Amino acid sequence: MAQVYDHGGGVRSIQVPIPDNPLGHTLVYVVDTDRGPVLIDTGWDDPASWDTLAEGLAACGTAPADIHGVVITHHHPDHHGLSGKVREASGAWIAMHAADAAIVRRTRTTQPERWFTYMAAKLTAAGAPDAHVAPLRTARRPRTLPGFSPAAPDREIVPGDLLDLPGRRLRAIWTPGHTPGHVCLHLEEDHPARLPGHGRLFSGDHLLPRITPHIGLYEDPDDTTVTDPLGDYLASLERVGRLTPAEILPAHQHTFTDAPARVSELLTHHETRLTDLLTLLATPLTPWQLAERMEWNRPWEQIPYGSRNIAIAEAEAHVRRLVKLGRAEAVAGSEPVTYVAV
Repeated sequence: MAQVYDHGGGVRSIQVPIPDNPLGHTLVYVVDTDRGPVLIDTGWDDPASWDTLAEGLAACGTAPADIHGVVITHHHPDHHGLSGKVREASGAWIAMHAADAAIVRRTRTTQPERWFTYMAAKLTAAGAPDAHVAPLRTARRPRTLPGFSPAAPDREIVPGDLLDLPGRRLRAIWTPGHTPGHVCLHLEEDHPARLPGHGRLFSGDHLLPRITPHIGLYEDPDDTTVTDPLGDYLASLERVGRLTPAEILPAHQHTFTDAPARVSELLTHHETRLTDLLTLLATPLTPWQLAERMEWNRPWEQIPYGSRNIAIAEAEAHVRRLVKLGRAEAVAGSEPVTYVAV
């Protein structure tokens, strides 16, 4: 049976499962509007997940065919995966920030082999051993895998604007870092239980009660711009903390209060991690070598293949922040590139 929770004030959540993932589920929010229910995120594209979403909507007194619109916090498949099926069932619009919409368009038009070639080149440049890179060079995967054919959004979420949800005040807050176009959604209405603070915040993956969101690299293979996703994330955290919402409704785990305290914890976490990396970079290291030495939730030897790729991106995102701050630099002429503290 679908797990449904009534948050009051015309807001409910449905736990939509993520297959074979330690996160367990995505919290899909159902927001009542004067034109019908609107979903915030939709969950993973899987038959069991779709069945759970439909059961949850029935428990809320509605159905997929009744959905008026879909608001996506970010493009990841555990958030955007079922959006296309919802639109097919209902004709609902799908809204997304332009930066993530660009990633969706690029993903839809780029052959999977192009991505594997790009990933292999990036990992090689980061110092990954040949044994790790080899599977990407021979990969030929179908486009039916989750994330390769995401639904194209038909509305743009504009930062700072109120979304077109009749009878509700839901304002978009741009919070890049986890993805370039991640948005939080500030429900500028009195809390139904009169908790102190300013409305409620649908925080997506930006602000979670016990998890530090992954900060990786989302780049166009044809664009040479060097991004600073961790810098973007830290600035976005401070922006959300200043909102002082009464309650945070995240996409995973559970709702919580005291956003400024959680923001402070996450800022401290990343500052500590950057300080630890500077200690490691007393000796020049590649991003791969750095990731091997960083502290994760399990020893490096126990981290599976795909998660190692995520770890490399996280390590590089932190190194870029140190370079941006003038606390580290690339060693001239090193190949693969190594970084050292300055």
